Amino acid sequence: MKREAGILLPITSLPSNYGIGTMGQSARDFIDFLKKSGQRYWQILPLGQTGYGNSPYQSFSAFAGNPYWIDLDELCAQGLLLDSQFKDEIWFDTEDEVNFGIIYSLRFQVLKKACDRLSDVYKTEFEEFMKREQHWLLDYALFMSIKQQQGGAPISMWPEELRLRRQDALDACMKELQDDILLYERIQFLFFQQWKQLKKYANDHGILLVGDVPIYVSEDSVDLWANPEQFQLDDNYRPIEVAGCPPDGFSQDGQLWGNPLFDWDEMEKDNYQWWKNRIAHQMSLVDVLRIDHFRGFESYYAIPYGAENARFGKWRKGPGIKLFHELQATFGKLNIIAEDLGLLTDEVIQMVKETGYPGMKVLQFAFDSKDTDSIYLPHRYDLNCIVYIGTHDNDTVMGWMEHAPKDNVEFAVEYFHLDNIEGYNWGMIRGAYSSVASIAIIQMQDFLGLGSEARMNIPSTTYHNWTWRMKKGDMSDKLALKIHRLVSLYGRVDYEK
Repeated sequence: MKREAGILLPITSLPSNYGIGTMGQSARDFIDFLKKSGQRYWQILPLGQTGYGNSPYQSFSAFAGNPYWIDLDELCAQGLLLDSQFKDEIWFDTEDEVNFGIIYSLRFQVLKKACDRLSDVYKTEFEEFMKREQHWLLDYALFMSIKQQQGGAPISMWPEELRLRRQDALDACMKELQDDILLYERIQFLFFQQWKQLKKYANDHGILLVGDVPIYVSEDSVDLWANPEQFQLDDNYRPIEVAGCPPDGFSQDGQLWGNPLFDWDEMEKDNYQWWKNRIAHQMSLVDVLRIDHFRGFESYYAIPYGAENARFGKWRKGPGIKLFHELQATFGKLNIIAEDLGLLTDEVIQMVKETGYPGMKVLQFAFDSKDTDSIYLPHRYDLNCIVYIGTHDNDTVMGWMEHAPKDNVEFAVEYFHLDNIEGYNWGMIRGAYSSVASIAIIQMQDFLGLGSEARMNIPSTTYHNWTWRMKKGDMSDKLALKIHRLVSLYGRVDYEK
């Protein structure tokens, strides 16, 4: 089994002149940086369009791409925009942070100007795109157009005839909102055009893209609205129970995510076709796919809809290995990473083992106490796993060293012989690289030695998440050479690629 390495960095965190990372030159520069650093993988977060709270794990669609990532300079080069239509706008407050309020206010105005010229430049290509993506595209565009008409209100607040998809109401909207529907379809065309070019550039340079699929969809999504039969809903199409996690040592109330739950019995009737469509779509966009909250396929925590917290939920059985047998029968072997963190029962462990997918090991979890039996300690690893210091849901190394319990930090210092001379972050990176895990993936913030101010997300909170951005100049040749030296030292450079 090869030993390889990668970097976790969301697209939004790339530097740019327009307030948020995009799929343009900055993304290509990062791919060049990955190659110079001896990396094989670029792990990103889910590709979907974000809404309230800006979480990529609460998207309006499991199939649509994030319009914020469309690069404006690229549109200018294609003849779809003029410099004067976007370069004089104020896109951000500070260089290292996304202001989603500004992006939301300005981005669609600019994209509309580009889309107005689209038919003059890409008429045939757009028609082919519409035909190829028809199984999701029209529903998405109609959903977004109605949401805009309703002032951005969630589905639960729409008029009943629209919420319940009564045909006469939909027909009226199709006619009344046809210009808006076309706009959203054109924006998606631009997204997937740029994504295809970016993926080709990555693959041509020996870099594989690691995508991410949240197990659940948002209650305020076209997925629930257009496919209500796939979810556990009442007669008014409202969830009966919702997703979350039970109380534990970190939270006495548990975690109330609020996502609608799948009707697995109904999904089994057509051999999980919705999931097959979802996986096929995502695998056409990336090379490796991380599936979030993998344990939820074995059993999931169901909380009554409307509950204030997650205390009174119940565990219910999911499809288990049956779903993955179906996926394998349809697609053959898939390059999937199982996000198998959290409460791991014997049944979950067995299911992950049967799939053959590599699981995840997070070093920050190894030092919760001086428990030498922790499965997250490197001397407990097997080869078929991915090691992280932390994920997007964890603090940075330097932030963790500052805020974690003193005993945990002392344990980590002793275990890895960490010191201030090398730097705590580099000592932890060395610890991940030297482990037997087949792949080691490190957050970009940890290579930069940043503190908690650069953390991407604090679970179960909605304020100030997903906003961190790299500064121009962070992708230096000096840093790339330092990383390359470490991956070479621990045999994680594939010299054949």
